[in-house]
Amino acid sequence: MKFNLNVKDVFQPKLFGLFKKGQYDGKTFTSDLIAGIIVGIIALPLAIAFGIASGVTPQQGLITAIVAGFLISFFGGSNFLIGGPTGAFIVIVAGIVGQYGMQGLIIATIMAGVFLVLMGVFKMGVIFKFIPYPIVVGFTSGIALTIFSTQMKDFFGLPLDLEVPAGFIPQWICYFQNVSHIDWVELVMSLVCLAICFSWGKVTKKVPGSLIALIVGTVASVLLSKFAGVELATIGSKFPELANGLPMPKPVAPEFDYETVKGLVSPAFTIAILCAIESLLAAMVADGATGKRHHANTELIGQGIANIVTPLFGGIPATGALARTMASINNGGKSPVTGIIHAVVLLLIYLFLMPYAVYIPLSCLAAILVQVAYNMSEWRTFKYLLRGDKSDVAVLLLTFFLTVIVDLTVAIEVGVVLAIVLFVRRVMETSQVKMLQEDFVAATEDPEKAAMEDTDRLDIPAGVEVYEIDGPFFFGLASRFEELEQMKKPGTKVRIIRMRKVPFIDSTGINNLRNLCERTHKRGVTVILSGVTEKVHNSLVKFGVDLEIGPDHIFPHIVPALEKARELVK
Repeated sequence: MKFNLNVKDVFQPKLFGLFKKGQYDGKTFTSDLIAGIIVGIIALPLAIAFGIASGVTPQQGLITAIVAGFLISFFGGSNFLIGGPTGAFIVIVAGIVGQYGMQGLIIATIMAGVFLVLMGVFKMGVIFKFIPYPIVVGFTSGIALTIFSTQMKDFFGLPLDLEVPAGFIPQWICYFQNVSHIDWVELVMSLVCLAICFSWGKVTKKVPGSLIALIVGTVASVLLSKFAGVELATIGSKFPELANGLPMPKPVAPEFDYETVKGLVSPAFTIAILCAIESLLAAMVADGATGKRHHANTELIGQGIANIVTPLFGGIPATGALARTMASINNGGKSPVTGIIHAVVLLLIYLFLMPYAVYIPLSCLAAILVQVAYNMSEWRTFKYLLRGDKSDVAVLLLTFFLTVIVDLTVAIEVGVVLAIVLFVRRVMETSQVKMLQEDFVAATEDPEKAAMEDTDRLDIPAGVEVYEIDGPFFFGLASRFEELEQMKKPGTKVRIIRMRKVPFIDSTGINNLRNLCERTHKRGVTVILSGVTEKVHNSLVKFGVDLEIGPDHIFPHIVPALEKARELVK
């Protein structure tokens, strides 16, 4: 089997086509410019907060938003997607940094980027649309709760030197043990900023509450320090080097070694899956809001390129961010140029305004991330899904608790397996092997015509059994064939297996069919196949099953199959 790769089939960046078609004009650029500036300002507090929460520095969060934001818009398959660091990666990034250090994170992110490129090349973009919704909601809600938990130290103003464990339960044990160390001024600041985040939307939706909270919190922190002598924990307290400004980031190649790469395969795969799910879901939401269509495989490749390049500059994993994407659309963004401008705006802030970031209180950033966690939690959807099918509820809760209690990597891996199991189960529920009990069968291979009362019917001769397979002939039907063996009537000489409703047959199905034929022949019963489509017939030929059954015992239609059966029972 040859694999023919046509680059145009999998890689069609929207930006390239934009200028090729000559549809981009000054008016569109003006809209993109305004939207890009606004989104860049919106992204600032989030990039800083995500960087700190992930166990790295605020400048690394900004670098991610700059480099990845540019590359995702440049190479991506969506007109509107804004890329950068997101809350979904906080847990996994913090875990990798804690265990492997920054070098390990760089390697894991590059590996994840390679996985994403391969997913796009092999046209796997459509697959992510079929991940069961309970799984997506389960680990999204789990991530949200985990983010909420990690922010309680700064939210309550606990000492900076307090070592908080990584696990959810140990974290809360630690918090309760240190209740006496709560800084009430920090707590009030957190609550005020949180209130601004949630209520500012009632004033205007053009400027996000997180930005207003950041400004108010920073100004309040400076005033309290200057006039009241109250010193709040700020970014400068944790990262004093920011006060001197930051140089332009330069690419640095990581040092790969086999053991580290081997240990990071699973976390890298988790990053890739998270990136793919979040970016494609955001792209679909953007399509729904604009009436446009994204190219899923191109988007995966674009995300992959961004995650290969970004860590070389010290960045962390990035993906398409739904909130920033919708902010772009709502503020007039028309094309990927918006994302590029947003990256340029952040670059200018990085180069010229970062010394002022030292005054931002950590309690304010914690409040912003608590809002992010709340928005991610989808608690209304979670509550709604609890009323659904028992299997869906079980999957939802299992994925949720694995994410919170155990590990996000485990939750993703189990979630993927569950997605496959659920798919197979549902296909099995729709697939049947049944014996036609009637004295006649429809003289057509068309299921719709067969249901019509005026369809011609054919008699089943004595000594002949007719079975019908309805659905894919795959490994999930193995047990059904055991049942079929028990259905055999005395005096049967010919068994016709009608396959008009079989769209495909896999290798396990081939093996089951071969075993069935062998057992049937040993009992002196001849097997005839009818309604065999060209695709199924090619599979039979490929595995040599057509020769075992007999080429003259395989028919595309029931009529000649019954005629052959009559000859054999005479």
